[in-house]
Amino acid sequence: MSTENSKEPDEKPENKSEKKDDKEQNLQQQQIEKLQAEKDEIFDRLQRVSAEFANYQKRSVKHVSESIAYEKEHIIKSMLPVLDNFEHTLAHIDNIKDAAEVVKGVKMVYDQFVAALKTHGVEPITAVGEKFNPACHQALTQRSEPDKEDMVVLEEFRKGYKMTDKILRPAIVIVNKKAASEPVQDETQVDDSGSENGD
Repeated sequence: MSTENSKEPDEKPENKSEKKDDKEQNLQQQQIEKLQAEKDEIFDRLQRVSAEFANYQKRSVKHVSESIAYEKEHIIKSMLPVLDNFEHTLAHIDNIKDAAEVVKGVKMVYDQFVAALKTHGVEPITAVGEKFNPACHQALTQRSEPDKEDMVVLEEFRKGYKMTDKILRPAIVIVNKKAASEPVQDETQVDDSGSENGD
């Protein structure tokens, strides 16, 4: 009997360690399954987001191209009445005997065209009488007018335009450049006259 009693305690610790190992394996298996499920869910979500983003990109490109087409159509439609008036003027130009009537018709069409541009935010740049500004003026040449301020725009060669604050094209202008100071010119004249006298 003593031998049987001594064997029993040896078997119990082995059973406990086996149960403990099984329990740990089960826990590890459950954690693996849980992590696998989380990974699958994240992967599914990522695929959905990726597909949605690809669709969004396609829609964005289409939306931008449609917006551009709409704006072009809007601008062209606003210019068509101007074209109609040009055609109307040209069709009746032979019947007009007074040149003043032709000028009046052309001026009306011009005003209509400027008004159409204004509806799109396009306005001419003010140039003549303004101080030269390289941001919106481009100097073609300089001219000297002593009674005018230095670097003021004297004449506009080609009109410039802006849309809100953006310069579409600068105005091409002639700028005032005051002549060099009088004393320098007098000295030059004295030197010239002295050389003529032979001094």
